[in-house]
Amino acid sequence: MFDHVEVTGTGSASAVPDVVVLDARVSCDAPDVAGALAKASERVSAALAAASEAGVAAADRQSTGMGVNSRWDHEGRGVIGYSAYQSLRLLVRDRDGVGDLISALARAAGDSFGLDGVRLEVAEKAPLVEQARAAAFADAVRTATQYAQLAGRPLGQAVKVIEGGSGPGPAPKMRAMAAMDSGGGMPVEAGEHTVTVTVTAPGISTPIKKTVVVAAP
Repeated sequence: MFDHVEVTGTGSASAVPDVVVLDARVSCDAPDVAGALAKASERVSAALAAASEAGVAAADRQSTGMGVNSRWDHEGRGVIGYSAYQSLRLLVRDRDGVGDLISALARAAGDSFGLDGVRLEVAEKAPLVEQARAAAFADAVRTATQYAQLAGRPLGQAVKVIEGGSGPGPAPKMRAMAAMDSGGGMPVEAGEHTVTVTVTAPGISTPIKKTVVVAAP
């Protein structure tokens, strides 16, 4: 009879985020669709120019959505105008300059500018995943070894490894508060970005089967 034990290992690796992702939006109102689109286009162009001047490369600027919505009166009985919008995603590699960039975008787009979200990320996640994977496998092996010892059996080699879903740990903290200085920049606190890996590796001992589970982001 082939006896086996299946175990799960979890490992994590952390790093300080080195890039900032800004999700911004420009929205403009007008009595007609053409007017709303024209105003939005003008403000978006100004915002993108400001981003370019701040050092955000063209490859790091992306339109993520656009559209036109009807604006209704308070009773919802009739259309009183239209609102055109465009959503932008900017990858900011100069983390220290993100506050000044947000201020520049607001100046360029005026009251049409909106900030939907700010995320801090690690640009190169592969090394973190590899570290977390190694830690998860080692964790699973430790557990399998203990079971083999308790059963009085030698531990064999893993015959299969299954890597499950992965995900980041708690989101980095961001302090987004109005600046009191004349620059108007918003300070951002980097925190840490954590990657967690879970692996399942059915392994064999003699005659124990070992499974290692590792989760990665």
